[in-house]
Amino acid sequence: MATQMTSARRGVPTDEMKQVAKDEDVSLDWLISKIAHGSIIIPSNNARPQKIHNVGIGKGLKTKVNVNIGTSTLNVNLDEEIEKAKVAIKYHADTIMDLSDGGDVKSIRQTLLETAPITFGTVPIYEAYNYGVEVHKNPLNLTEDDYLNAFENNAKDGVDYTTIHCGITKDIAKRILKVQRYGGVVSKGGTITAAWMLKHDKENPYLTHYDYLLEIAKKYDVTFSLGDALRPGSILDSHDELQVQEMINISQLTKRAHEQDVQVMVEGPGHVPLNEVAANVRLAKSLIGDVPYYVLGPLVTDIASGHDHIASAIGAAVSASEGVDLLCYLTPSEHLALPNAEEVKAGLIAYRIAAHAGDLVKIRDKVIKWDMEMTEARRTLNWEKQLALSIDPEEAAKIHSRTGQHPGNNVPCTMCGGACVYMMLPQQKKYEKENENLQQVE
Repeated sequence: MATQMTSARRGVPTDEMKQVAKDEDVSLDWLISKIAHGSIIIPSNNARPQKIHNVGIGKGLKTKVNVNIGTSTLNVNLDEEIEKAKVAIKYHADTIMDLSDGGDVKSIRQTLLETAPITFGTVPIYEAYNYGVEVHKNPLNLTEDDYLNAFENNAKDGVDYTTIHCGITKDIAKRILKVQRYGGVVSKGGTITAAWMLKHDKENPYLTHYDYLLEIAKKYDVTFSLGDALRPGSILDSHDELQVQEMINISQLTKRAHEQDVQVMVEGPGHVPLNEVAANVRLAKSLIGDVPYYVLGPLVTDIASGHDHIASAIGAAVSASEGVDLLCYLTPSEHLALPNAEEVKAGLIAYRIAAHAGDLVKIRDKVIKWDMEMTEARRTLNWEKQLALSIDPEEAAKIHSRTGQHPGNNVPCTMCGGACVYMMLPQQKKYEKENENLQQVE
């Protein structure tokens, strides 16, 4: 079967392309040209057992948000992960990644795939790690075949995109031991791979066998998410030589994937001080071109434990405004514990706000209507409409009603009461003409 990129290069629209064009309000011809070029991707594994709602990710489209769920070696509870997946769906995540490395990871992955009918990603090295612990009793005793089998298992199960840490080389792994890094290497996949290379004095299996990975990816139309194994784990390490060298390697691997019609996005940091966030996006784009850029956060400070979803949403908003295409959320439990369902919601809402804030900069005309409608509802004290338009209507309604108010009583809220600005000045009530003008602008 042809990949989405192959079909686009042949000028053949797929059902997924038609859906994305409709969702994004763009022409099908425009979308096809962008997919053919690699600046837009539609992750869509042709072996996915159930029909899902695919999303487009890339230049000229709305910024998307990913939610990470999954077990750890210290916490394996499938019911909890199912609940998190349902929360992610309810609050409109665009993609989900299963990062499970504890328990029966294959069974967990298959269950979550069935639970979440949206774009789905994984990190195959976590399955390899799990296999190393269970079978070899040491994850560093993995064979190269173990690495490759894990990738193929994920592809066969229907995973739409996979994070592959193939930009970290044996040479870079050796330099890790010599370069001062305050935060060390904080990517689990990167750490496993680096430790394996150093122990066996061998090159990264995902780099050595990159052509084989491309073959499997092309067969199932699995999108590569080229992982940043050396993303900074502290703002003190931002844009050091290891991070930049890996980014250069990834840019070259991206070109090789495109030669085989395999879709690619590139992953980014990490911990980045606020004044470097925009520069990071520009540097990445200068190396990878218009390939979709997918960032974790970035976190703009290291001191926000318990509130890292806020600290990182700040960086995420700036990143999105500069051209980042997919945001990977953080939750309040980042750096502290595996998140629960409520923390998944908190992280997702924070990132959807960040994504929309970024879109108001880069594709303003396509997203401003939501803000315009909210403004009108506020001016007219239309509480029912205000609550409905909120990014989290349930929470907004709960706060508004806690003093006995309800959507139908068009009176001021308890913040200003009788001093409400829309009640004090008569001219502010005369919104009808202005609203008419706004409608014309739309």
